[in-house]
Amino acid sequence: MRTTFVSRVFGTSPRKKPFYLLIISATGAAALTYHHTLNPHLLPSHSDRRSPLYYIATSLNGAVRSSRSLYTITANVVDYKYSLQGLSPDTDEYRRILSEVHLRSAKRILKLCEINQGFYIKAGQFVASMRQVPKEYSSTLASLQDQAVPCSFEAIKEVLISNLGSDLKEIFLSIDEKPIAAASIAQVHRALLKNHQEVVLKVQYPGLKDRMRMDIATMSLLSKCVTWFFPEYRFQWMVSEFSEVIALELDFIQEARNSVKTGMNFKHSSRIRIPKVFQELTTSQVLTMQYCKGRRVDDLEFIRDMGIDPKKVAKVLVEAFAEMIFVHGFVHGDPHPGNILVSPDEKQGFCLVVLDHGIYTSLDEEFRVNYCQLWKALILLDSHKIQQVGQHFGIGKYAKYLPLIFTGRTINSKAGFGNGMSVEEKTNLKQEVKSLTAGNISEFMESLPSQFLTVLRTDALIRSLTSKLGSPPRVRLLVYANFALDGLSSKPNLHSDFVLKGVWTRIMSRINHLQLRLLLGVLRLLYWLGDTRQALMSWLKQVTFLMNRLIILE
Repeated sequence: MRTTFVSRVFGTSPRKKPFYLLIISATGAAALTYHHTLNPHLLPSHSDRRSPLYYIATSLNGAVRSSRSLYTITANVVDYKYSLQGLSPDTDEYRRILSEVHLRSAKRILKLCEINQGFYIKAGQFVASMRQVPKEYSSTLASLQDQAVPCSFEAIKEVLISNLGSDLKEIFLSIDEKPIAAASIAQVHRALLKNHQEVVLKVQYPGLKDRMRMDIATMSLLSKCVTWFFPEYRFQWMVSEFSEVIALELDFIQEARNSVKTGMNFKHSSRIRIPKVFQELTTSQVLTMQYCKGRRVDDLEFIRDMGIDPKKVAKVLVEAFAEMIFVHGFVHGDPHPGNILVSPDEKQGFCLVVLDHGIYTSLDEEFRVNYCQLWKALILLDSHKIQQVGQHFGIGKYAKYLPLIFTGRTINSKAGFGNGMSVEEKTNLKQEVKSLTAGNISEFMESLPSQFLTVLRTDALIRSLTSKLGSPPRVRLLVYANFALDGLSSKPNLHSDFVLKGVWTRIMSRINHLQLRLLLGVLRLLYWLGDTRQALMSWLKQVTFLMNRLIILE
């Protein structure tokens, strides 16, 4: 006899009956509100923040948004459990259906983010930027990068007045009411100061912190519920990481400090520009910065029209973020295309303007050095050292996947640095990956230090950008390798009980460093010869084609 839908999905265990009742009641309430569009900006004005109407409106808004979330997560969990029921994970059918469920679930989450707006847009962007999620999610949610509903200027003006003073005309000659950018937590307006200095005003949406607390609480509760009923699906690590990130981004005073520090770190560079912050006109909700001209780093048409080589842009971009990670230990956590501008420069040809300094991670010295050591081991194909560094990071048996994550090679690969896997490697890896379960992936993600997650996320965003700019993966790998060595040599290990031993250690360290530099130099030469050979062959083919055409015409 065929089992019912509910029993197939949730089983007959008494432990699961409360969840069944929760599904029936919650989805019933959620269905009534799912298509009800409540604009998050239509809340009482700042002056009415303490009124009963404000609390009622905020609570109603939160209830509607929460019910939509519950409806979506419930639908996704049911879809996974029902669609994959009875299928063996090591079969092609299971993988095909799993991909289909991933896509359906991602589309539901996309719809949820588009309706709820605010932090849901930010959460969707966060998930899309993570390489650890299935590609169906990252590709579907990537469309959220450019989605945000601008707030009315009347509401923005109230935030400006409450933060900068009641008479804005005493500060500004003009403020453009039309925003030049709108994101999930703030929007940006151009303005002109009394001294005719062009600036931009980044203004936080009103009532944002209240909605954030409710939205984060909802996400946390739902992730715990899913894990309690289905232990193989654990997402709490993602919610925790996101909540830490978003809390940092809401404090514009901290963003101003981050911007100043990054400007100091790159004061030696003529290619990287950090807009000046006007501290006296900056509060926790308003950030006033120097206006810098430029276009998005992924605007290929603009870049080519200006006579700039996109591959050179990609190389400068990778160098900037490699320096942040390996040398400074102070990493911009949100390098999506809208936060990096390409600005034409008379002397250099172009420079990159780095914006939005709200999300930064300070890598502790031990992590920074270990991460440099990891890349040194990746260069040398030192599997023992890779495993050893993996132990430092606390990821144990999963350390063997680090070369795959960063360089596209397996830990015992015989391929050269920057080269892809052989057919045999791909076959062996495919067989090994079949044995990994959702629980294994969750265990791996939970074991990673939060700083490692930040580095992975930043690396994923940089990879995506350099790919759009047409830069081959090996450029990123060589730049990372060079800066990893810089990171190790910039602060050499001077700890020694004896002066002579310390001197000897430094000499050997320098010799080792020079050997690695030589190795990277040889690799760059080989890649250059390969590119030159490829270009020469292409040119010869074109010449041969033209010669044949001439012979035919004669």
